[in-house]
Amino acid sequence: MTTLMVQGTTSDAGKSTLVTALCRWLLRQGVRVVPFKPQNMALNSAVTADGGEIGRAQAVQAQAANLAPHTDMNPVLLKPNSDTGSQVIIHGRAVTSMNAVAYHDYKAIAMQAVLASHERLRDAYQVVMVEGAGSPAEINLRAGDIANMGFAEAVDCPVLLIADINRGGVFAHLVGTLELLSASEQARVKGFIINRFRGDLALLQPGLDWLEARTGKPVIGVLPYVMDLHLEAEDGIDQRQADKVEQLLKVVVPVLPRISNHTDFDPLRLHPQVDLQFIGPGQPIPSADLIILPGSKSVRADLDYLRANGWDRAIARHLRYGGKLLGICGGLQMLGEQLHDPLGLEGAAGSSPGLGLLAFETVLEEQKQLRNVSGRLSLENAAISGYEIHAGVTRGAALERAAVQLDDGRSDGACSLDGQILGTYLHGLFETPAACGALLRWAGLQQVQEVDYHALRERDIERLADLVERHLDTGALRQLCGL
Repeated sequence: MTTLMVQGTTSDAGKSTLVTALCRWLLRQGVRVVPFKPQNMALNSAVTADGGEIGRAQAVQAQAANLAPHTDMNPVLLKPNSDTGSQVIIHGRAVTSMNAVAYHDYKAIAMQAVLASHERLRDAYQVVMVEGAGSPAEINLRAGDIANMGFAEAVDCPVLLIADINRGGVFAHLVGTLELLSASEQARVKGFIINRFRGDLALLQPGLDWLEARTGKPVIGVLPYVMDLHLEAEDGIDQRQADKVEQLLKVVVPVLPRISNHTDFDPLRLHPQVDLQFIGPGQPIPSADLIILPGSKSVRADLDYLRANGWDRAIARHLRYGGKLLGICGGLQMLGEQLHDPLGLEGAAGSSPGLGLLAFETVLEEQKQLRNVSGRLSLENAAISGYEIHAGVTRGAALERAAVQLDDGRSDGACSLDGQILGTYLHGLFETPAACGALLRWAGLQQVQEVDYHALRERDIERLADLVERHLDTGALRQLCGL
């Protein structure tokens, strides 16, 4: 049984993408491979088959390996709720919230969870394909590291180092990162991969030759820049749009400081009939057919931010002119009359007024609700599936007009009497073609083109595996995987 780790010279160097590609490449060869990320910091998450919570990127990697997501694939997940603090999730369950200084001391405990998950995966699969976090050269984070070389040293696994040439300075990134590692860590780096190259490879070759001579380590390959590749982002918002037709539905999403699970909007961004705009701080909300209030890790603070930007007034004007408004998870909670956080789960304990658009109140409770669900949307009785990740419990008269009837007998969310406002706790609601079509028609699009989002994601995972075959030294990769 073999463990192989991918680390990056920077954040967003391509670690998640490469691990996804390698999982599918190995699966094609009949190898039982499983993705693994010891520690993840992200507000995009997924609900697992065993009822826990992991980073969204590991759920995509699980799809690449043809596996159901499991909490062992990401045993430590940090969900920031401020600039200095995070909710700490161990084996899929929120155990505490702490600031960065306190977590530094907690890492020894977290490491035990990491090693326990890795041991279980190593015993069950041929190859454990590991993704690092950030960079291994963060000097201030080296002590007690569990996310990069600290983990690699603990389990004695080889490492591939990937860098993004599109950022510039790729040779400085690779050589500099290597220089900042200890001698034993340097020895376990078995090769380099350069990501997102565009141009004539012959012009890069002198640099590759120099790099190999300078470090004594091979370049495993150079991956090309692919303009239209889509994988769900681990953290940063992907604002690229697919090619659009003339008949467009205008959809606006205000970007809140603690926006979570913004991968909800990827199916809209990729839909040929939807013009999706993310609106940032200081920007006015333009005229639109549909405004969507997204999920949030700190709902009360993000609602204050929304008001400070004048977006509450823009939403009221949008509704007066007949526009549609959708709230998802934290966005649903904002639509109500009051939000209560008596335990201080997302900041200082207290209560805040909601937007007052639907007659309900929400109380944040200690036990987070985590479910994969399916059911029927109130619109057109359309089939819908998704997942719930929330600490809020919402009660009130508006819930009698439910947005979704779930197959487990529960109802979810609410619709306004005039049909302009809809709220739901379900993430991923646009991924089901029937539900996506019903929601777009509700928002004003007459003839909706059906898009199979799962098939789009599967197509691009296959494209990634093709890139491995064409551009990387597969013989070296097989050897590193013990095949």
